[in-house]
Amino acid sequence: MRHKDEQWEKEIQKGPFASSPFTEDHKRKVLQQVEWMKKSEEGSKGDRPEDSSRSSRPFRPQVGNVSHKRRRKRGPLVAGMGSLVIAAGLFLWIWDDGQLVKPVIEQVYPTAALQLSDGLNTNLLTDKMKRNVATTMRDDLGKQLKITKVGDLPVSGRIYIEAGSESEKEYAQIWLDATTGNLREVQMRREMQPSELEHRYLRQVPSLLQSIGSTPTLKPASVQRFVSMKQGEMEPISHTTLWLENETGDGYGEIVWQQDKAVSITGDLRPDQVSQAALTDARNAIEALSGKANLDLVRVSRSKDDELGKDTVFFSFKDNYFVQMTEGKEGLGYTVGDANYYEQQEIGNIEEMEAYHEKLYNIDESLLREKVGPIVKKIFNIDFDAYKLHRNVEQLGVVTFELESSTDVFQVEYREDGRIKMITRGEL
Repeated sequence: MRHKDEQWEKEIQKGPFASSPFTEDHKRKVLQQVEWMKKSEEGSKGDRPEDSSRSSRPFRPQVGNVSHKRRRKRGPLVAGMGSLVIAAGLFLWIWDDGQLVKPVIEQVYPTAALQLSDGLNTNLLTDKMKRNVATTMRDDLGKQLKITKVGDLPVSGRIYIEAGSESEKEYAQIWLDATTGNLREVQMRREMQPSELEHRYLRQVPSLLQSIGSTPTLKPASVQRFVSMKQGEMEPISHTTLWLENETGDGYGEIVWQQDKAVSITGDLRPDQVSQAALTDARNAIEALSGKANLDLVRVSRSKDDELGKDTVFFSFKDNYFVQMTEGKEGLGYTVGDANYYEQQEIGNIEEMEAYHEKLYNIDESLLREKVGPIVKKIFNIDFDAYKLHRNVEQLGVVTFELESSTDVFQVEYREDGRIKMITRGEL
């Protein structure tokens, strides 16, 4: 038996299998399937009265002893090659446009690839439940995690499945209908190496980056996937996020897919790819907010989000100043901000915190207008006196100025001394 194992293991390493990782776990699964197929074949043979039919065949004289002996020797050879083909075939990998992605055993027999921890009450699981769990993890998460818990929830009529560990990067919770075995709810997550991401995503990256004017040579850096299905929904929905960077690590990109469709694309732009009028406008806005002229441009990026219906260009300047311009379904949005003011306020006790919050909420309106008015005038060339102030106790340090006769709204973030952190117009 050991000699035969070595032969088909060698066969697997040839041709298309040469670059495929072949572990002891893979070998075990292959042997299990071969054994299952043998038993199935023996069972089907047992249904046929082969011995009696063979003895009832009419006697035929031998014609040429040499050829007869050759045929007899060829039988075991053919059977041996058949086993090789079966073993190799069971280990075949599914190709996704040139990329090896999954072993065929997991594709054709997903339930056989299920991993179960010891001590589980597997009697709760029907074959349909196992198949639904296996295919859901395989198709939506992209990996079958080891099942660590199986529980009965009789009040809700559900069976609960837990896979992986909640404290780890790979984790899944699946609720099944105890009667039908159908999926009821799903929550799964997974972090993976870029090399593990399916090729159907990776092949889209250059063209997606080019579609927003970003550098198509950004390389995949990390991947996260979340899969969810709520009560009443028909099937799980996956969101896959790919982060990208350049070779020096100072370039950035991000692509989000819902199922197989890209819904959000973000990437760095070269300064010469940006409207010079927009860049000049951003510099003027930073000068109005900070009083500093001609600050160096550090980075420009663009984000196009089809789910939110927004197309955003983000300018980052020296000393942590930024400008964001957004075109969306509700119109245009414009933000200018100073990220230096986002440090955590040091507060010693609850009394100090309450006093600080009260000071933020009750800030003098005239002080705010004194600080905000000149900035708004310089950036947008409008008279701020006609805008009415609105405070919000649930958003301390934030107020809105609204023009009652229109939908024109400014949101202002400020510190307790009235210094302005950020001003946003529209797209709130």
